[in-house]
Amino acid sequence: MTRQHLFRRRDIPCPLASSGCTQLFTNRSGITRHMRLIHRRRAESPPSPVHPHNASAHPLPPSPPHDPVQPLFDEPQDDEEFFEDDPRPPSPHENPRQESDSEGMPREPVYHDFLNARPCDEQGNFLADDAPPPPRPQRAPNDYTPFTSRLQFELGDFLYRRVQMSGKKIDELMQLWACTLAEGQDPPFAGRHHLYDTVDDIRVLFGNIKWENFSVTYNGEPPRGPLPSWMVREYEVFFRDPREVLHMQLGNPDFKDDMDYVPKRMFNNHGKRKYKDFMSGDWAWDQADSLRADPRLHGAALCAPILGSDKTTVSVATGQNEYYPLYMSNGCVTNSVRRAHRNAITLIGFLAIPKTDRQYKDDPAFRKFRRELFHTSLRHIFESLRPYMEDYDIVRCADGHYRRVVYGFGPYIADYPEQVLLACTVQGWCPKCTAPPDDLDTGQHSRRSHELTAAHIDLGISTRKLWDDHGIISYLTPFTAYFPRADIHELIAPDLLHQIIKGTFKDHLVTWVEEYLIQTHGKAGAAAVMADIDRRIAAVPSFPGLRRFPEGRGFKQWTGDDSKALMKVYLPAIAGHVPSQMVRAFSAFLDFCYLVRRDTIDEDTIVQIEDALARFHHNRQIFETTGVRESISLPRQHAMKHYIRMIRQFGSPNGLCSSMMEAKHIVAVKRPYRRSNKNNALGQIIKTNERLDKLTAYRVELESLDPDRAADESDSDSDRGDAQEDDAPQRGMCS
Repeated sequence: MTRQHLFRRRDIPCPLASSGCTQLFTNRSGITRHMRLIHRRRAESPPSPVHPHNASAHPLPPSPPHDPVQPLFDEPQDDEEFFEDDPRPPSPHENPRQESDSEGMPREPVYHDFLNARPCDEQGNFLADDAPPPPRPQRAPNDYTPFTSRLQFELGDFLYRRVQMSGKKIDELMQLWACTLAEGQDPPFAGRHHLYDTVDDIRVLFGNIKWENFSVTYNGEPPRGPLPSWMVREYEVFFRDPREVLHMQLGNPDFKDDMDYVPKRMFNNHGKRKYKDFMSGDWAWDQADSLRADPRLHGAALCAPILGSDKTTVSVATGQNEYYPLYMSNGCVTNSVRRAHRNAITLIGFLAIPKTDRQYKDDPAFRKFRRELFHTSLRHIFESLRPYMEDYDIVRCADGHYRRVVYGFGPYIADYPEQVLLACTVQGWCPKCTAPPDDLDTGQHSRRSHELTAAHIDLGISTRKLWDDHGIISYLTPFTAYFPRADIHELIAPDLLHQIIKGTFKDHLVTWVEEYLIQTHGKAGAAAVMADIDRRIAAVPSFPGLRRFPEGRGFKQWTGDDSKALMKVYLPAIAGHVPSQMVRAFSAFLDFCYLVRRDTIDEDTIVQIEDALARFHHNRQIFETTGVRESISLPRQHAMKHYIRMIRQFGSPNGLCSSMMEAKHIVAVKRPYRRSNKNNALGQIIKTNERLDKLTAYRVELESLDPDRAADESDSDSDRGDAQEDDAPQRGMCS
């Protein structure tokens, strides 16, 4: 018997329709999900916002006696927090939930009293504390220009942004659609070109940022004889004005409940500092203190651009096509927003990648030019921010108020090769301190800074000696040296993905275990032991939060998610096959890993992190005593020593992980590349990103007119799954 398929319309109203909810559903399960995610969230939302400049800035309370250490796994693990049903944490501009210590004293955040983000008018004049924000320009309720209707927009957004249908299939779909219509009626679009032209005609109220470009050429001393091709070539750099991008991010109404405009200090219920979002760290507070000398900046807001760059390969078989995207977020948005694929990270540029033939690949002149091209490009791109690092810029913020905003470079997210390029240090040296490459983890070493580098150069030390003895590339100047209050050595961010999850765990410890087994049992014996380890991993029962590996760990491509999942089951799998000290080294490392990946880290947790790191350094010596390693002096493991300071400076590391940039590669580079015809692909990638940004901004505008529909659709938007693409071996969100 043939089953009859009927189209089911959305005609069941929300039970709270009498309260103004206009959402319709096809079945009861949709209503249940809607009530759980939308109406319960609103019922539990914090009280109405207050301005932080009204809160008094009290001196820091004294720390009480040390309280017992909390259990290790006391909060959601891995990606659970992305899908939890609980409401979001309160914004710093809402009445904070009062926490009390054992004596009943309230512990509220302390906001900075100088850069306290007072609302102002469009000319920069401060408003009264209770002044409402000026009304935003809005579309008329039924104005869908350049689309003829909401249906046409939803279809265009669905085809181009959400399912990314190819042009030929769009044409075919419209032809099939036309066949179902009566004579004289047309489908929503005449074809792909009609759809593309309509998207290009979108004029959103914010976010219309044009792409610009400039060219860079070699201007050094030419060698004798014929010039190599890299010396005569022009290198184009494409970018968008970062100031306009920050205006767009700060003014995005989608972030109005998830913004911190004021540096703050947070405390747990025992009065001890805790670190969560970027603005809760010491760096933002210190920046505000350094600006006190200028009375014109009193009442301004602090905005720290958070940068990230990394080369990505889009095609290996057709000639190793690489692109060098540059991304920017800002320290005002909370960590959860930055990690949740809500357009808090914006593609702002494509840096040039100079290439040459094998003859000149190791030419010192070529290597110098390649480094200088990188720093010169960044310096030029961010030139528009320089005037507003010592003065204020008037910006309309997400809550509708205008504010005076002062910029200052925040953390730069990068993997280790990118870090040494940024810091102008030699490969193998630490970009944050002076620890030498052959002895990274013993002794105390001073922190690097622009001033320290300049002092070494002023002493007249030769370029070769600076390179060999101090790890300094003296002929380069980091781009941050040209901007006020910016030091790249201080701004290099912790990188959970490449330093902890992929680096220390997968590339180091797991590999060393296999090398130990081969050294102890020989190749044949080690294969048998590894097979038993795989059987143990495969035997892990199903359990929420645990991923199963039916065939063990023997897969070719590791992703960040693979490494995080293997961490949970690897320790018991190797127990009994390796020395107990090796197991303890893994245990200490996993303690460190899960502690630094917490969403909120307090001073008690920092004590646990210090203890776990000390235990790991002690127990990892087993890899040296057994002959697996001659020396353990590795930059990625050495970076763990800087985590405690970076947590205190920048907040929880999970908001500054390079996995966010890896996920953005898929959305901003890899998928647009596959949609191109591969001829002048960069221009097509840029055009695709323009259209995607316009559709996203247009949807935010429409949904601001219908909050109920906006909230419901945001939970099912396919953008939240952009990082889950199967063919992205480098993905992996850090929870």
